[in-house]
Amino acid sequence: MTDPHDLAARIRYVLVRTSHPGNIGSAARAIRTMGFARLELVTPHRFPDPEASALAAGADEVLAKAGVHADLVDSLAGSSLALGLSARRRGVNLPEISPREAAQQVLAAAARGEQVALVFGNERTGLENEELARCHAMVRIPSVDDFSSLNLSQAVQVMAYELRVAMLGETPALPPVRDEPPADAARMEQFYVHLAQTLDEIEFHKGREPTTIMLRLRKLFQRAQPDERELRVLHGILADAQRMAGLAKRN
Repeated sequence: MTDPHDLAARIRYVLVRTSHPGNIGSAARAIRTMGFARLELVTPHRFPDPEASALAAGADEVLAKAGVHADLVDSLAGSSLALGLSARRRGVNLPEISPREAAQQVLAAAARGEQVALVFGNERTGLENEELARCHAMVRIPSVDDFSSLNLSQAVQVMAYELRVAMLGETPALPPVRDEPPADAARMEQFYVHLAQTLDEIEFHKGREPTTIMLRLRKLFQRAQPDERELRVLHGILADAQRMAGLAKRN
């Protein structure tokens, strides 16, 4: 059975564009009480900040070790599963799961040795579509329809609690073990850039909206979760398509 400490070490909490430093401190406290320690911050408005330290209420090591990143992709580096927490239904067509379902998926991935990211958006606007597009599924906390305004650190606490309960309970049934782990977020982002370039070079869009096509393709490949060997094959196919497009243009 996998040690709970090992599982917890493979799970990171990512806060994106946090406006209030107090929420960073409260989130640090929330995850520390549930046995987690990895906090990643994407362009926080203010950090470090005395308010963050005050509301961490002793979870100082979590704050001290928190990573600060210029963009979401950098904060996801090394992870092969990213779940976005959102109270709003967005235009991005992602699978929608509950915190309890998310906890089972997260622990199953962590038990296979994979790194997992739980992504939380800005207090006022939540996660933008572009940010959700980098996640494999959307997690919605089932609040009431007429008052769904859950504080950021409270949302972090709910998710950390569900994971803690799942870790202390029975071991979840694991999906079949793959020969190779899925490619991480950084490798996938490199592939999406290459894919977008290739579609432009072969003039695939022909008046259609490129953003919509790329979102659908992201969803397809996120569902498939290719490993690095499979990505190399896909990159090779794209490179050949680019080469043939170049030859056609010269002729």
